[in-house]
Amino acid sequence: MRLKGLDLNLLIALETLLDTRSVSRSAERMNLSQPAMSAALGRLRAFFGDELLTVSGKRMYPTPFAESLRPQVRETLRSVDELLATSVRFDPGSSQRGFRIAASDYVSTALLAPLLRRLAREAPGVRFEVIGPSEDSFRQLEDGRIDLIIAPDSFTLPGLPSELLVEERHVVAGWSQNPLLRSGLTLEAFLAAGHVSVAIGPRGGASFADRQLELIGLPRRIEVSVGSFTAVPWMLERTERLALLHERLAQSMLPHFDLAVAPLPFDFPLMREMLQWHGSRTQEAGVAWLRDQLHAAATTYSPW
Repeated sequence: MRLKGLDLNLLIALETLLDTRSVSRSAERMNLSQPAMSAALGRLRAFFGDELLTVSGKRMYPTPFAESLRPQVRETLRSVDELLATSVRFDPGSSQRGFRIAASDYVSTALLAPLLRRLAREAPGVRFEVIGPSEDSFRQLEDGRIDLIIAPDSFTLPGLPSELLVEERHVVAGWSQNPLLRSGLTLEAFLAAGHVSVAIGPRGGASFADRQLELIGLPRRIEVSVGSFTAVPWMLERTERLALLHERLAQSMLPHFDLAVAPLPFDFPLMREMLQWHGSRTQEAGVAWLRDQLHAAATTYSPW
């Protein structure tokens, strides 16, 4: 489709080029050849009468004019996406749509995995891409490159719609032969034990559990720190270490690891896990369907 002499598909290419600042990475993201992406950049330069991206050293940088176009291009594509979303009926049984979800490995293991097993039968053509949360997740949500983010409420972005998905309790997990768990865990024993903690993201941010422990003044003695929740049980077996895990995740691990769980020997707040999406997707039938499926999965299993 052309508007005032511009192929509107080139706006998608422009947004991708400004985001990646690389012809090769843009070509990969758009499933195009590098010559085709280079040609698209040439057509954009000719239309706007500006270089748009200039080379300095081994990198490409947007020109000031290109930077001024970025918010307009983003808003235009978002408006088109919203128009199409509200005018298309979503049929999960026949749809070939893809969804992109940002979620921790805890959510992927305890919630998404059983849901996607069911949807493999009910929506066989629908594709799902689950990516880990990152500092870039919310920008991708705003750009329309992520459909949903699932995260604790303290990690959500103000100004975007969100809703409670599930309230999650934490438990203490350890090797089934750990004497601390076999004899009844006390607060003193909990604080004296060595612990496995989880550092979130490339910068090693504190997890919800560690944040809350710090707020209530109960620092743990960390012996091992890992980058994912699903790595924790490997660090617990045949040791006397303990870990704080989401109860759903811990229960899903018990059939596969020689672990035991126990209640925390002190008061601890429930974690509020939220769904968040862009406002332009609120009325989109596909995203609304996926949100409903997630709520159904979250209420199917209740450990208390």
